[in-house]
Amino acid sequence: MHQYLSFSPEVANARTSGKPVVALESTIISHGMPYPQNVRTAQEVEQIIRDGGAVPATIAVIEGRICIGLTPEQLELLGNSPEALKVSRRDLAYVLSQGKLGATTVAATMICAQLAGISVFVTGGIGGVHRGAETSFDISADLQELAQTNVAVVCAGVKSILDIGLTLEYLETHGVPVVSVGQEGFPAFFTRESGFNADFRLDTPAEQASFIRTKWALGLNGGVVVAAPVPESDAMPKEEIDAITLQALQEAQENGVAGKKVTPFLLARIKTLTAGRSLATNIALVKNNARVGAALARALLEHPIT
Repeated sequence: MHQYLSFSPEVANARTSGKPVVALESTIISHGMPYPQNVRTAQEVEQIIRDGGAVPATIAVIEGRICIGLTPEQLELLGNSPEALKVSRRDLAYVLSQGKLGATTVAATMICAQLAGISVFVTGGIGGVHRGAETSFDISADLQELAQTNVAVVCAGVKSILDIGLTLEYLETHGVPVVSVGQEGFPAFFTRESGFNADFRLDTPAEQASFIRTKWALGLNGGVVVAAPVPESDAMPKEEIDAITLQALQEAQENGVAGKKVTPFLLARIKTLTAGRSLATNIALVKNNARVGAALARALLEHPIT
């Protein structure tokens, strides 16, 4: 096994006994939610995966090791520490070699999951092409990772702060299939519909697993986006979130917010402008994704990828 990997006892046991494993990112813990809600949500999501018949493997970089599965103490460390760095593909070698604390993004979690032999990864939403990218060139590394790393990513689409149309075009250019669950439309994180359709609709874990197995068996490298919309009871109205997003974008421009600071600013403003309802929706969709991911991991294990 890879020299930098460390498996938690639970994950190591799952590997030995042949149980399905689902990867989870850690930036949602360190950068996505306030403490202690972040740690509590992470624990609840892990339990949902266990209840779904799979084993959760939250991934982070701690003391020069890629930890595949975290102890309760490590979850607390990530949730509490202001020193945790946000780790994407570019940052992974630096954080490992310097022994720093790192929380993995979608891109880095995909890399680590593939190193660990994990085929299914659950997150909230993937990154994408930012609005104005035609001049800023601000495109998430998540999209390039999806183009080359063999991990199925279960998500609730992308946030409306991004250019969803260009994100889907970028994925198409790089041959990344986008699959929707339960509907034709591609979800937009807080809302069930983005106004764009996914490439394919596959509602059952067996259908999804068959598609993924076929793709990789053909030598078509790269990930698959499995987009599960937030449950209807937890979704926000599209018109409301679109109006709030435009307001937050305008405030960012007026305040000179640019570069890496834009996304955290927008998400914080959306949370404030929705009186915290956006955070509740965020938690609900991650939990729903965990259910979808656990079922997919079980289906893939029943008919292994060859």
